[in-house]
Amino acid sequence: MVSIATPALRSGRLGPRDILRIAMSGLLSRRLRSGLTALGIAIGIAVMLAVLGIAESSRATLLAELDRIGSNLLTVSAGQTFMGADSALPKEATAMIGRVGPVESATSVSATTATVRRTDRIDPGETGGIAVQATDPGLLKALGGTLAAGRFIDDATGAYPAVVLGSVAAQRLGIDGLKAPVMVWIGGRWWSVVGIMDSLPLAPELDRSALVGRAAAEALLDAGSAPSTIYVRAAPAQLNDVRAVLPATADPEHPEAVKVSRPSDAVEARAAAASAFTTLFLGLGAVAVLVGALGIANVMLMAVLERRNEIGLRRALGATRGHIVGQFLTEAILLAGVGGVVGALLGCLVAAAYAVSQGWLVALPVAGIIAGVLAATLVGALAGLYPALRAANTPPTDALRA
Repeated sequence: MVSIATPALRSGRLGPRDILRIAMSGLLSRRLRSGLTALGIAIGIAVMLAVLGIAESSRATLLAELDRIGSNLLTVSAGQTFMGADSALPKEATAMIGRVGPVESATSVSATTATVRRTDRIDPGETGGIAVQATDPGLLKALGGTLAAGRFIDDATGAYPAVVLGSVAAQRLGIDGLKAPVMVWIGGRWWSVVGIMDSLPLAPELDRSALVGRAAAEALLDAGSAPSTIYVRAAPAQLNDVRAVLPATADPEHPEAVKVSRPSDAVEARAAAASAFTTLFLGLGAVAVLVGALGIANVMLMAVLERRNEIGLRRALGATRGHIVGQFLTEAILLAGVGGVVGALLGCLVAAAYAVSQGWLVALPVAGIIAGVLAATLVGALAGLYPALRAANTPPTDALRA
């Protein structure tokens, strides 16, 4: 039962501490209703902060990975001539690019017509979308890549039927490790799997590829030596200058048919797109907060109707309209504030748990957490303002007769 005949009330003064105590007593006397109302706000805030936290963790992981592998990588590939015909890079393109002063390294892959299958019993048309490409030993270092298992193609294995699988290729072939010898069927013969790469953010096309040594590809798969894609590392300060001269360097006869791109631009675009996509979910969270605000307004209006006798008695004992407004407004702010804090904690836990499960960096939006709690409190104040004013304007005589 709410205490209404306090010394402060009898003397006509009611301080903030007294108002807070009376408001808490009013909420605790209706625990279930108050808890469910605060839960509505908590869900909305939790959704918003969970989405923000997951998006921020994803973005932080992408940018951290980009910082690790560097943004000074360029890719050179064949495009189309002015007449619309498909072009091909010259055999000497990689070596020519490597002679450019600011170029730190240049390595390439060459496409083959071979297919990869787990056994020789599978239809040759069933490739799983895995391309077989010939490459040089320096490819993994140039891309800043790492190995999940085994080792990369080197001078020793590059001349023999040895293959390194991209992360997606290994998954599609059902190969999750190299604790025991693993063989795959390529070009009518068995090849030993000597390595499995981790995902390559700057060259996702290689995640779905099987990489073999260039010498082995030419000898066993009848592959050509012309590169299909060249990966170029250049001095960061001169990256734009290198990018400008690459088409003419790679193919002096048809520079217009050479495509040059910067993979890090795509990674940064992915980070931006992930942030933009969260707008939809933030909108859903805002709707949930709005629904919670309506719940607070409804609960406070019901409280005013149910407590008319209390309001009338307090007014008769000397409480002013300001005291009544303060009491009911404080109750609304407490409901929203508690819901905001609980929602912030829940949202952060969900975001952190998801980031850890994905192996991401945990990056929580501190500004978003503070803004979420403050927004919830403000929403509660606005939602409780009308019921508080209505309670304050209730005539004491009418309230006592109710």
